Amino acid sequence: MNVYKLSAAIAATLWGLTYIVSATLLPHNPWFIGCVRSILGALPLFLITRELPPLHFVPKLIMLGTLNTGLFFGLLFISALRLPGGIAGTFQAMSPLFSILLVWLLIGQRPTRAKVLSLVIGALGVALVLLKGNVILDPVGVAAALGSALSVACGGVLLQKWGQPMSLTGFTAWLLLVAGLELAVASLALGDVPPSLTTNNAIGLGIVALALTTVPFLLWFKAIKGEGAAGAIPFLLLTPIVAFILDGAIRGIVPTVLQACGIALVISGLMVNVVASRRMMRPVAIQQGGNLARP
Repeated sequence: MNVYKLSAAIAATLWGLTYIVSATLLPHNPWFIGCVRSILGALPLFLITRELPPLHFVPKLIMLGTLNTGLFFGLLFISALRLPGGIAGTFQAMSPLFSILLVWLLIGQRPTRAKVLSLVIGALGVALVLLKGNVILDPVGVAAALGSALSVACGGVLLQKWGQPMSLTGFTAWLLLVAGLELAVASLALGDVPPSLTTNNAIGLGIVALALTTVPFLLWFKAIKGEGAAGAIPFLLLTPIVAFILDGAIRGIVPTVLQACGIALVISGLMVNVVASRRMMRPVAIQQGGNLARP
């Protein structure tokens, strides 16, 4: 596994922690949580770099910030607060299915049969982990989870298409700042601000902002830069696996036999995708600052 795939795997694993933190430490205010997560997550990055984005790239930067962080964060926390963590994380694994079509439509990169097979296997695994008796899924939570998966898939594909005309650290910081401002407006407009915060809330917000935002987003955008969206996004299949493990270890929610089989299928699909990626030609280079860049 090369450094870009490893970066994607670590980022997806860290994001799997988001659901248990949301369920146990955070207030039930998804837009407020997303706002704090974005702004606090951006601050350490701005301390590292004080880079300004090129003026001509600002509209694209706003679009990328909205899809990859703003809309994504808001919908993700709605699903995390309304669905069991493993279930919400499982819907996030739909991102590869959305991505493979978006890459085809927006970039013209036709998927190989092996890629399609890997995603079909992963989708079957997702279906199995949802087969848990006596669980009534909240429709708003389901819609939010699917919407967040579509948002991050589209954002990843557009990032591959447009590239980044600045350093990875500065680029990530500005995306998070865009999201933070958007989510602040949404939080105030919707009245989604908690009257007070407990000590556990403050600890949870700190964990979400730094350990689950600053670090994984740097790793995630590095992976997309190196492998392309289609190569990085399948690693999001790791997110529901981590969420299910934590549900069992901390909340006592143990997967059924069918869910265990589904998790095994998800891992199998991921491995097929990794093997297929090794056999493919080098991904399409990303245009950066007017030049074709491929580390």
